Amino acid sequence: MWLLMLPLLMQTPTARQVLEAEHARSADVSVLMAATRSTDVRLQRLAVRALGRLERPSLRDSVGPLLTSPNVDVRREAVNALGQMNAVFDFAGLLPKEKSGRVRAVIYETMGRVTPAASGTEAALAAGLLDADTLVRNGAARGLEAFVRKQGRAPKVAPTTVTALQRALRANRSEELRQLVLLALTAAGSRDSATYAIALRDPSPQVRRLAVIASRQWIDDPSPMVHYQALRVAGTCERAMAAVRDRNEHVALTAIDILGEQKCNATTSAPLLQMVITDGTTWRMRAHALVALALVAPDLARSALATAASARMWQERVYAATAAKLLKDNDVLAKLAVDAAPNVAIAAMSSADDALRALTSEHAGLLLAAANQLKGSPQLAASLPQLRAAAQRLRSANRSTYRDPLVAITERLAEAGESVTMPRVADFPIEPLPSDSLLRALEGATVRVRIRGLGVITLELLPDEAPLAVATFVQLAESGKFAGLTFHRIVPNFVIQGGSPGADEYDGVSAGFMRDEVGLARNARGSLGISTRGRDTGDGQIYVNLVDNFRLDHDYTIFARVTSGLELIDRVQEGDGMQSVEIVRKKGQGAR
Repeated sequence: MWLLMLPLLMQTPTARQVLEAEHARSADVSVLMAATRSTDVRLQRLAVRALGRLERPSLRDSVGPLLTSPNVDVRREAVNALGQMNAVFDFAGLLPKEKSGRVRAVIYETMGRVTPAASGTEAALAAGLLDADTLVRNGAARGLEAFVRKQGRAPKVAPTTVTALQRALRANRSEELRQLVLLALTAAGSRDSATYAIALRDPSPQVRRLAVIASRQWIDDPSPMVHYQALRVAGTCERAMAAVRDRNEHVALTAIDILGEQKCNATTSAPLLQMVITDGTTWRMRAHALVALALVAPDLARSALATAASARMWQERVYAATAAKLLKDNDVLAKLAVDAAPNVAIAAMSSADDALRALTSEHAGLLLAAANQLKGSPQLAASLPQLRAAAQRLRSANRSTYRDPLVAITERLAEAGESVTMPRVADFPIEPLPSDSLLRALEGATVRVRIRGLGVITLELLPDEAPLAVATFVQLAESGKFAGLTFHRIVPNFVIQGGSPGADEYDGVSAGFMRDEVGLARNARGSLGISTRGRDTGDGQIYVNLVDNFRLDHDYTIFARVTSGLELIDRVQEGDGMQSVEIVRKKGQGAR
């Protein structure tokens, strides 16, 4: 009898126990369920958020009671949790009783992002665009954008919905809403020229850039963000020639690339590219110009290749390898394939022999490239001893950063007919949950990131939203792990990414994988997230959103936001590095 009563006598869990239960990802959710029944609204909010992050639709009924909580934040988290677990639920039925605009906004957004959408969802979301509350209208726009994007091959959006979106664009001052409306219209296949004409004159550069994408129309615009986008979708050789000397390097590099991609007339473009190679203001300008010249005037590019292949910056040698492949210069490729910089060797890799040599590397990206090079190779069978040795070595190392190359190597072994077990994310170490004392010490903390040659960027940390990500970032920063690391991935009008010791997507800086901590935090312009390649695969690499990236919401952990220096983030280019990362705690809160 007493054994049967034990669950009823369970004491209310602590916040620490809730975080531990979320971190464990266990099938047993008794701790989380007990916390949802607490009278402590913070515990309820943490628990229901954790239930959502488990992404198990079977837990839907566990969330239900919190939808009527007297606390607005608990109700918001409860609705969002249902969306995160993609639960079948009558979200529209919540709207008539819900008075809080903050909660109604989340309801609209959630009903649009669950799949398959319930009957009547589209009409309900379109009606939400007319709500009196700006927050609610934004939520309805978020829901509609997600609904249209995710419905795939479902029936087309109703004409009345398209009309509602067009009217919303004209009637609302919210920059966020106007962006979402344009994204929804684009996904719906709308091509209304009058709507795009309005959007192309919008006061917000973010709205104008989306209008350029949707209309594929060229406009002369003072904003580098819009100028870049216009070049990408409507750039011609003439427009690219005019933009090569633009003051914004994103624009100038794109212009150079277009000259090569469109194989513009060599008579006019080649002299300009040669001039850039000779006196380019940055190595990036020279490197991009070399690749473009290899496409436009191969004979002229050959004379510049040797210099680039011996450049001091390894990043410039990567572009030299790309140019060498275009020019089919096997001598330069052979030299660069044994370059001391792994990313140069990756770019120059062109044979099974290159791949076999690379299988002894410690660089995850080079190992992955080697395994991919051997795919379908006639020399695969002869490569089995080296593949087996590499697989054994990586399994013994048991480092999360080796998962991707280990998967690829295991695939090659399977391709050769060997019986193998594919490595899973769960087979690798997980970053531990930070201590309570560390989390308390991070309350109100800020970060000063000094970018070499640019200046200082200040960040606000979000330990309540993503305690593990914040604590891991802080511990890595204070142990000096980020100092000197570069931003290796630059995608204008999307993100910049950095924090890899291998300056690539695959070599992480953390010891283990990080648990995802997705929620209501947004991928807004200036926010920082954790880069992943699937659920719970964060490795300490970070990205910064250069624009509002709505489609990344609910899939990536957001742990900080830029509070000053956003204009510097816009200027970061490939190879720019973090000179230092300093954690500034509030007075009286020292390091733990």
